[in-house]
Amino acid sequence: MHNTQLTFEPVISATGLFTPEDSITNEELVESFNAFVDRHNAENAAAIATGDVAELSHSSVEFIEKASGIKARHVMSKAAILDPGTMCPRLDERADDEISVMAEIGVIAAKQALERAGRAPEDVDAVLCAASNMQRAYPAMAIEVQQALGIDGFAFDMNVACSSATFGIQTAADYVRAGNAKSVLVVSPEITSGHLNWRDRDSHFIFGDVATAVLVEDKAIAPANRWDILGTKLKTVFSNNIRNNFGFLNRAHPDSASAPDKLFVQEGRKVFKEVVPMVAQMIIDEAERLEIDPTALRRMWLHQANAGMNRLIAQRVLGHEANADESPTVLDTYGNTSSAGSIIAFHKHSDDLVEDDTGLICSFGAGYSAGTVFVRKVA
Repeated sequence: MHNTQLTFEPVISATGLFTPEDSITNEELVESFNAFVDRHNAENAAAIATGDVAELSHSSVEFIEKASGIKARHVMSKAAILDPGTMCPRLDERADDEISVMAEIGVIAAKQALERAGRAPEDVDAVLCAASNMQRAYPAMAIEVQQALGIDGFAFDMNVACSSATFGIQTAADYVRAGNAKSVLVVSPEITSGHLNWRDRDSHFIFGDVATAVLVEDKAIAPANRWDILGTKLKTVFSNNIRNNFGFLNRAHPDSASAPDKLFVQEGRKVFKEVVPMVAQMIIDEAERLEIDPTALRRMWLHQANAGMNRLIAQRVLGHEANADESPTVLDTYGNTSSAGSIIAFHKHSDDLVEDDTGLICSFGAGYSAGTVFVRKVA
């Protein structure tokens, strides 16, 4: 008797995207932030004069765009964020028998991915919810998405901060390669406005809300118009330079001015200096392992966190400064959407590529964490 070894090859069949209707421009954000600053400085004038309280400084559109390249961001709760007396999202709590906010937007993105692939929910074997912050500890958001879609299989949550989506893609691809699943949805609902300190001048402009979905499947069942996954690589190195301490072990309200470390904090200059060379070299090394010429990559869909970081990483990989076609951005209109950023870029800027074009989906962020997914267009 001869044993026949079955081989399974993972591909990306389709992607989906949910974008909130509301968007906040830099001009709107600066007006709100500066009103808060004026109120704070007036209410604490005496303490500021004695040095007991620090005087806050205004933000500006020019500062934000120079620091990040961001011009606007989509959010789920615009009015509350722009209210100088609130300055954080206000989403109504839902009953346990109602679908949660994260699951709801994840389902929308997932349905779009399924529709684009010509796939029904019953064809899917697993759901991974890969995002930087989960709405709750349990039950898993992924299982709620699975239930809402009517998928019979398994699901679980995973969190690797801004690299969650690429880590999710490799995990899904590994399930396909092993024959444990033929079709896997990687859903990344990112309500990042909830863990941003909107009262911090150095970071109040960074994040936006969105949800993406990536359908990873076995090549044998995938549509003709797909992306072969040539190889994936993951890397983590511990760092405190990007951190958020809010979780179920602490009860301080996440928008409390007395607990700023329970929200997003970072040492931006250190992150820039340390992450850029790490990610660029990781891309080059993995391309060499896959026998891909990194300078010949048709397109790079990089993590959408900072325009300057993307510019330097692309330059080190391609050997020249990338143009908008080689390294497209969605950062200017979406802001930093954590793990969803590179997927948004891929979703919006991949249809024009032709057969055999090779590209790279890459993420990097807190952890430090970084993930690469090299893909080739088919048909």
